[in-house]
Amino acid sequence: MGPDCKTLFIVDDTPDNVRLLANLLSAHGYRIRKALNANFALKSIEQSPPDLILLDVNMPTMNGYEMCARLKSNPHTQEIPIIFISALDNVLDKVKAFNLGGADYITKPFQMEEVLARIEHQLLLQQQKHQLRAEIQERKRAEQSLEVSLRVVSHDLRNPVLGLSMVLNNCLKRADPDQTELSLPRQTLEQMARSCERQLALINSLVESQHWEQQGVPLVLRRLDLGTLVRDFAEEWSLGLGEQEVTLNLNLGENLPAIMGDANFIWRVLENLLANSLKYNPLPRPQPLSITITVTAIDQTLTCRVKDNGVGVDLAIADRVFERYQRGDRENNPLGLGLGLYVCKLIVEAHGGQIGLNTAVSRGAEIYFTLPLEKDCA
Repeated sequence: MGPDCKTLFIVDDTPDNVRLLANLLSAHGYRIRKALNANFALKSIEQSPPDLILLDVNMPTMNGYEMCARLKSNPHTQEIPIIFISALDNVLDKVKAFNLGGADYITKPFQMEEVLARIEHQLLLQQQKHQLRAEIQERKRAEQSLEVSLRVVSHDLRNPVLGLSMVLNNCLKRADPDQTELSLPRQTLEQMARSCERQLALINSLVESQHWEQQGVPLVLRRLDLGTLVRDFAEEWSLGLGEQEVTLNLNLGENLPAIMGDANFIWRVLENLLANSLKYNPLPRPQPLSITITVTAIDQTLTCRVKDNGVGVDLAIADRVFERYQRGDRENNPLGLGLGLYVCKLIVEAHGGQIGLNTAVSRGAEIYFTLPLEKDCA
């Protein structure tokens, strides 16, 4: 391995030794820094750490062992490899050097070829250590990304399953218990089929979503009428919400302009916001739950608001509700994974919009998100 402009720091109280080593090593392409006493060396190394230190043992005021101990106790310098170069060749001296954290020990008088070989070996080990550490960090990031992916899909998969379950339970509740075969309206079957399709789409997005945080949400943008999408969403959830004793109201502005958006992902945002209201306002409730979805056009954006008249949001966590794994703490409520609003934030921001919580509402909770109009979407 070549020196690759590595910096070596020589510490020795004998000027001739320092000069000899410095000249020989600089001739082989190393940058050289030097000091004749340990105190000066410690200050210089702390300010600008070298790649490797060549350290003499017998020095006045502070010997090499003491200096090594100081370096190894400092988090900023403890990783720098230290090679002792000393006239002491007693085994106990060498053992002491290694026990204090020294990487190698060369006995004077030395051969320059040996010094070069040992320096290159330690620099190679240091490079490999850094590479291994980087690989470990990259693996941790990949594992964390995969964990988020699995949790996102498992979390969002609950919403269409919940809708489908509510429809089926509603049908069974209304059917004659003596009937062995049931007849379902075509509209109900179509609703169930769409719910299954969304479940499959969510499962298929498993691999894609593990890269959301690094590479962004993989949107498929098309010209989209948000009002129509909200109406379809409300219709599909109507039977299930009726079973949950929830009233869903729509307040859609007239002649809403189009946006460029991904209908499947925006649907997921609406599902997560609706599921959030249901999760934190479970049956039995002190009063009927009402949810209102409002869409308005303001300036160059569409704003969608989802408001309920339930228990509201704990103001202590209001500024953190869109963070990953942030969960509410309402008593007797299922907490879930704390990913729903975080997923909503990723999706909305990928569209170029913003999401927020309205803390000024007097009762219940209101979450809003904005989406840019068609001409502002690339």
